[in-house]
Amino acid sequence: MTSTIDPTSTALLLMDYQPAVLAAVPDPEGVLARAAEALAWARAHGVPVVFVRVALTDAEAAAVPARNKAFAQVAAAGYIAEGTPGTAFHDSLDIQEHDLTVRKVRIGAFASDTDLRAELRVRGVDTLVLAGLSTGGVVLTTLRQAADEDYRLFVLADATADPDPEVHRVLIEKVFPHQADIITTAELGALSTAS
Repeated sequence: MTSTIDPTSTALLLMDYQPAVLAAVPDPEGVLARAAEALAWARAHGVPVVFVRVALTDAEAAAVPARNKAFAQVAAAGYIAEGTPGTAFHDSLDIQEHDLTVRKVRIGAFASDTDLRAELRVRGVDTLVLAGLSTGGVVLTTLRQAADEDYRLFVLADATADPDPEVHRVLIEKVFPHQADIITTAELGALSTAS
């Protein structure tokens, strides 16, 4: 078991739980249920919650260069067009007024010109609990960037999924542990220190 999580310096990032992305992963209902458990933990311990989604306006989609191998295809296909039902936060997520919501125009939560860094700094956050879709997309990219920025990191293995279960397994078991503690949503309660 890893060391405890101090809720006063922690934020929960729930990333890309959007219909367009959920449709591509195995067991989307199960992943959403575990994300809801993590959200309930955050609410109970006063942990700030950041909801991250990807969506592009027509101009942003047109500006993605063809040399961006993966993202250009997604942008051109219109799967992540802003204003469509597929890019909204899933309606099962209880987003509240004080939560931070971030719309990004690339894969990682820190990759876009958002106020995420500044908001985390103002809140005194030095620890991130990451969950999202997909493991090989937003979770991998955000984890790497956050590690480079010296955040302490936890990844919720059971609230994270990838269209390719083998990619998920390799990242969770072999890659992520070098930069993050890998835990389940059930372990959050036991790891939380009193706030």
